[in-house]
Amino acid sequence: MLYQFRVMSPLASLHSDPARIAILYPEVYDLARFREGRREFPPFGPLYLAAVAEEAGHEVVLMRIQEDAPDVNLKGFDVVGFSISSSATYGVMLRARRTASLRPDALLLAGGVHANFYPEQTLADFGVHAVGVGEGEAALLECIDRRHAPDRLSEVAGLCLRATDGTTYQTGNRSVSKDISDLPLPSRHLLPDDAVVMTDRLADTDLRMAHVMFSRGCPFPCRFCAAARTIIQYRSGASARAELEQLQERYAIEGFAIVDDNFIVNRKKVAEICAAITPLDLRWSALSRVDTVTPELLATMRSAGCIELKFGMESGSARMLELMNKGGKVSPDVIRRAVADARAADIGVKLFVIHGYPGENRASTAETMSLLDELAPSVDRVSLFRFVPLPGTYVYNNPEEFRLSGTDRDPEWDGDWGRFHIHHNEHHWWGDESDFAELESSYRELREYVDSTWPDRHESAAP
Repeated sequence: MLYQFRVMSPLASLHSDPARIAILYPEVYDLARFREGRREFPPFGPLYLAAVAEEAGHEVVLMRIQEDAPDVNLKGFDVVGFSISSSATYGVMLRARRTASLRPDALLLAGGVHANFYPEQTLADFGVHAVGVGEGEAALLECIDRRHAPDRLSEVAGLCLRATDGTTYQTGNRSVSKDISDLPLPSRHLLPDDAVVMTDRLADTDLRMAHVMFSRGCPFPCRFCAAARTIIQYRSGASARAELEQLQERYAIEGFAIVDDNFIVNRKKVAEICAAITPLDLRWSALSRVDTVTPELLATMRSAGCIELKFGMESGSARMLELMNKGGKVSPDVIRRAVADARAADIGVKLFVIHGYPGENRASTAETMSLLDELAPSVDRVSLFRFVPLPGTYVYNNPEEFRLSGTDRDPEWDGDWGRFHIHHNEHHWWGDESDFAELESSYRELREYVDSTWPDRHESAAP
């Protein structure tokens, strides 16, 4: 199911007997070092679902599914959930579903990012009883309560179901809370320690660190992002501190990385979290837009232990920023100011750059290289990604406007969702052959510049 806000189920009287639940999720690799097979941060969606289920008295097992994984035996479980964290992992999870051994009376559920965008297709392909749409924790508990009476799943809001005549329908939207502090802490104990605690992940240090999520959603309308225009939900400072104290006690962490889509949206909430965690003396990093930080907030964050901010620069071209729907608020000058302010606060800077968004050319690439070169003395790290039209984004949903090809709306679509990954993706997504040739050439030039200016310390240390 898709992870989101949770409300305790009022239906315990239906079936209060504990259930055995398996939640399957795909292996995901680190974006910046995908080719090394370095594991990405833990699967927070399944971890929060497991937490609410365990709090309700159920037994939960998390199963990581890899591309070459053997068939899975799930006959010991009353409820089986398939978490599809991205469109790129759809095929891997579908194979796991089709080859798994299941009890005939098991309740089967699916959810996650891809399922949220394509619930009807997911319902048909996975052959499950229900697909979660929107908020997930409360829906999961209510589905578990009805596992012996799946015909009553229609009472649960936030599901896509199949009617007796074969048609599909949705049961209505779930309400969204702006405060997710009531969620239990994610069930990290269900993972091996090395999937929770990592080194060489925090701002080019080797500190023992873990990943945390203090907010969900992002209200900004970036056209390349699947999280655009979603309601922002924050946890309280007390909730954030409780999780970090648990991580210190159990895993002896020295730092953490906040993996929120955009941590700095509500400055008052960020300041509240900073005030709560300052006494813990931990080092940390977070992601942010360049137009939401202020010198005052940066000083507060630094006092609370922040040592790096990862800014979505995206491009050094004002024209490209406008095309991405970041223009008006984000410009090269705003990028310059954010980097300078972070440095003045003694916070390190990492920049994320996207190359190849529709409209990219040699001129815009040169503008990006020029801005990067100007900022280089103040920037510690740069991650360069190639544009991919991710399902659910504005670009993907408007293929004619962007001259897209290779999507599920293309007459020659081959059904391969696996191509929609952002790890060194070299597909020809938009424009004609001359557009693509210009993109390829300009990308290679930008890639060589970034690699030579900000060499990866791990690669340079390799024999």
